[in-house]
Amino acid sequence: MDELAINMAAERALVEEHLDRYLKFPAGCPERLQEALRYSVLAPGKRLRPLLVLMAARACGGKTADAFPAACAVELIHTYSLIHDDLPAMDDDDLRRGRPTCHRQFDEATAILAGDALIPLAFEIICRDSSSPEIAARCCHQLAIAAGATQLVGGQVDDLAAQFHAMDLEKLEQIHLRKTAAMIAVSLSLGAITASATEVQRETLEKFGKNLGLAFQITDDLLDLQGEEVKMGKRVRKDRDLGKLTYPAVLGSQDSSRLANLLVDDSIKLLEGFGDGAEPLISLARFVVSRSR
Repeated sequence: MDELAINMAAERALVEEHLDRYLKFPAGCPERLQEALRYSVLAPGKRLRPLLVLMAARACGGKTADAFPAACAVELIHTYSLIHDDLPAMDDDDLRRGRPTCHRQFDEATAILAGDALIPLAFEIICRDSSSPEIAARCCHQLAIAAGATQLVGGQVDDLAAQFHAMDLEKLEQIHLRKTAAMIAVSLSLGAITASATEVQRETLEKFGKNLGLAFQITDDLLDLQGEEVKMGKRVRKDRDLGKLTYPAVLGSQDSSRLANLLVDDSIKLLEGFGDGAEPLISLARFVVSRSR
């Protein structure tokens, strides 16, 4: 895990260098909007999704350099979703990544528009900087589906609709396969695409990502219940106050933890055909359920 942490820190720094360059805009971008974009995207974060893009690319024999546009694009889409999720009309959060949320630091209109601006920027980066037009088109297609009405956005709609309503495990899983797991799964899929992997490899990594995404969500739910605000960088124990449906609420904490570990074990088995190239993904999967923030 120490080696993983060192490698993740190095790659996280590279991702942030790329993001910093992508967030320097030509004349025409209002200064306040640029401030809000940089404030939100460059805030300290795990960068889990871009790291997964890079790791998946290497697992398929690709070059990290070819994967950076997709890695940055998925982080921009993720950040847009956080900005909008934090708004008063959604989760009404005032703390994100250890500091005030975008709408608290600026205002609601600026936050909405900052989120809006990140979506086309993500696709602009893929279209302009991918290694070939074919790879750019495939990445745009996969990312658009994952971030769209049937996946990320649809999952958020159903999550909001489920507040203060009883629901079974199957329905809870369906929400988070879309709201959380879709963006993690597409990160792995994008990495495979940038490496010109086979369709079997891409689909296998996507399945790995879905399991990992659910395990990540379960751990997030447990941390909201048991974690510390200073470590998490966001308000804790808010899900219960909002009447949100969570895994601990449905299964209890112990069974939720057991399910998260089972999902990670199942996801690791999927990587057997990738050999040593999958070791970073295996280590990261284990980290997901052991993290404290």
